[in-house]
Amino acid sequence: MTQYGFYFDSTRCTGCRTCEMACKDYNDLPVSYAYRRVFDYEGGDWTDNGDGTYKPTTFAYHVSMACNHCEMPACMANCPQGALDKDPDTGLVVHDDEKCIGCATCVNSCPYEVPVVDTEVMKSRKCDGCASRTAEGQAPICVEACPLRALEFGDIEALRAAHPEAVDAIAPMAAPDQTHPSTAILPCPAAKEPGDTTGAIANPLEVENAA
Repeated sequence: MTQYGFYFDSTRCTGCRTCEMACKDYNDLPVSYAYRRVFDYEGGDWTDNGDGTYKPTTFAYHVSMACNHCEMPACMANCPQGALDKDPDTGLVVHDDEKCIGCATCVNSCPYEVPVVDTEVMKSRKCDGCASRTAEGQAPICVEACPLRALEFGDIEALRAAHPEAVDAIAPMAAPDQTHPSTAILPCPAAKEPGDTTGAIANPLEVENAA
């Protein structure tokens, strides 16, 4: 089975949010949640050189993340209604509105906090990789919109082969061994590994999906 996923070049991302806004506009999403979110991860300190000068160890970078369409999706494994499944042709994690009861089990199960419950309709919502666009040979809207070309989409193994320096995750993402995300990320020089405690998400209110 082909497994589609996203490549993200964090050396190119400026945190402009064009990917996020394009996704919200294309999917007609409300203000309260987004399918793709841009995390600002910052940290560091100052080191005393002992001669009256100080050396900065500060860092800051951006991480654009949507659904990672994991190899072993925790959302799918834990949904009591079977409302989430992997498409047999693309490997994308898709959602069935008819089965969903809005119980938020998927929300609480995902280590990346991707799904969100739309409280107006009491159904969970998430990125589907722009399945209708990709079925027609088009790229997801976030990929097409990025002005810095920091995003790519396709067969994840082909993307990893094309970008051999890419890793599966960087902070503030969860450790990839939990669900094996279909991601390939080129770390910028400042990037930290998952589980890093030297930095923090600088925009928590912005990236917190709350319908």
